[in-house]
Amino acid sequence: MSKYSVRIVQLLSDDSFIISMHARVRMFERNVSTDDLVILLKNGEIIEEYSDDQPCPSVLMLGYINNQPYHLVVGFCEDHLRIITVYVPDEYHWIEYKIRRKSE
Repeated sequence: MSKYSVRIVQLLSDDSFIISMHARVRMFERNVSTDDLVILLKNGEIIEEYSDDQPCPSVLMLGYINNQPYHLVVGFCEDHLRIITVYVPDEYHWIEYKIRRKSE
């Protein structure tokens, strides 16, 4: 389990997460509830890490709701998670939704 995975569990147990306005709009567009989001965070897999992101390091996660894949970008701020965006990955850009396809 990565340091980020451990931190997700800790911050979720404290209910310490903030959903950005951008993520809220995307969730509404995709009919993703806050409960769905928590499930994605608890059960998702970290597929990319962005340790140098500012103002907080972040990760890209892959999770599923009703067999539908979702990507989440999650920031790790000092005392909370910041949900930056939620989207449905497409097969054109991703291999098994986990690995970016190389540009031609």
